Amino acid sequence: MENMVNVYFFGKKYSVPGALTIMAAMEYAGYTLKRGCGCRHGFCGACATMYRIKGQNELKTCLACSTKVEEGMYIASIPFFPTDKRTYEINELEAKQQVMMELYPEIYSCIGCNACTKACTQSLNVMQYIAYAQRGDFAKCAEESFDCVGCGCCSVRCPAGISHPMVGLLARRLNGKYIANEAQHLTKRVEEINAGEFDEMIEAYMNKPVAEMQDLYNNRDIEK
Repeated sequence: MENMVNVYFFGKKYSVPGALTIMAAMEYAGYTLKRGCGCRHGFCGACATMYRIKGQNELKTCLACSTKVEEGMYIASIPFFPTDKRTYEINELEAKQQVMMELYPEIYSCIGCNACTKACTQSLNVMQYIAYAQRGDFAKCAEESFDCVGCGCCSVRCPAGISHPMVGLLARRLNGKYIANEAQHLTKRVEEINAGEFDEMIEAYMNKPVAEMQDLYNNRDIEK
């Protein structure tokens, strides 16, 4: 017999295999997922979920596609809500502290509660990268927020109403355009692609089986 655990989806009890992720367990229980399921493999941030284990007070956040069910888990998906993304033209901005003060002034209302960091599904030091943004240190903010998937769990928990993912995104854009050194090898490669030098290679990859492509991706050389 497969190990079964008791979980609660939106307050209703289900018995599901303990080896399943929350997302797979919901489908096992009969739910048809049309929203909040995204890529299903762990990095689009669409399946932001909150849960609490029976008998424990701590409210936890996670991505449903990459978190396994546990006995006594009470689960609720977070419905989509828009984070407060300000409109700007990146070519008209300067990488100065004033940019954040004008576009995201609420970051200066941070009370240092660290709820954003505790809620992050990627275990990022969210409060720290907001502190970098406050000081106008966009390079450090960009580095600290680099793995953000924009799931919004940090914003859900923030008493100051900060849209942390949007602040990090702006910092990364400013860093990429105005601060970071140009990746000359990347510029050269883009020129080569546009010139058609890799057309045959791309066509060959497109005709490979999915399993072979996954193996090539998982075992690729990653530039340091």
